[in-house]
Amino acid sequence: MRILFLGDVVGRVGRQMVLDHLPGLRRDWALDFVVVNGENAAGGFGITEAIYDEFLEAGADAVTLGNHAFDQREALVFIERAPRLIRPANYPPGTPGRGAALIEAQNGARVLVVNMMGRAFMDPMDDPFAAIDRELDAGPLGLVSDAVIIDFHAETTSEKQAFGHWCDGRASLVIGTHTHVPTADHRILPGGTAYMTDVGMCGCYDGVIGMDKEEPLRRFTRKIGSSRFEPAQGSGTLSGLAVETDGAGRAVAVAPVRIGGALAPSVPDFW
Repeated sequence: MRILFLGDVVGRVGRQMVLDHLPGLRRDWALDFVVVNGENAAGGFGITEAIYDEFLEAGADAVTLGNHAFDQREALVFIERAPRLIRPANYPPGTPGRGAALIEAQNGARVLVVNMMGRAFMDPMDDPFAAIDRELDAGPLGLVSDAVIIDFHAETTSEKQAFGHWCDGRASLVIGTHTHVPTADHRILPGGTAYMTDVGMCGCYDGVIGMDKEEPLRRFTRKIGSSRFEPAQGSGTLSGLAVETDGAGRAVAVAPVRIGGALAPSVPDFW
């Protein structure tokens, strides 16, 4: 399978990069499955139903979330009628929506998509290691699912790396989101799981993690906020990870994707 994961979409600039580029990438790379993290898509905080629908129309098969999942209050309602919108599975019982979904890929394969949230320097959540065991036991790779994609939305590199090793051999891809800065450690773990500590964001890098730089600078230098954070409006970058799997759902190739904006460009050389 050919899989593309796109990192946290931040505001209008990030949305436009996805809408402009994803349809062509889907066609040119003959992608079987695409996941987009959309938790910052609506003004930098949360997602709306209209934006979710736009991502699906552009070519996304699933949209994952994170700690801003319900910043837009409408998400509490529309998530129940959005089967491809996936919030962290380790939210407390009774939280609207779903933390995992088995979705049919473009080639007819069954793809289990799981969203999980870390606990280090994040809001208190249920244990993500125990929660992912439950999800992987319910949809094991090679039996119930042909591929397993895990979006681990977490703050620290150590927790993300530990989580990747914990899932190695049981998932096709474990990818970190949330910190909006792409790491250089994309690789295939010993058990055949593709891994990257943070995939980066789709948005404007001429700011502070996708936000206009002026307000963060004021808060760091004066310790006094004067306005809300607003997404940066400069040139956009599309950040993601390309993964190819074999018939057993194990990764055989992995490469970063960076298109446009301030970062050095990168596209896979195996497609």
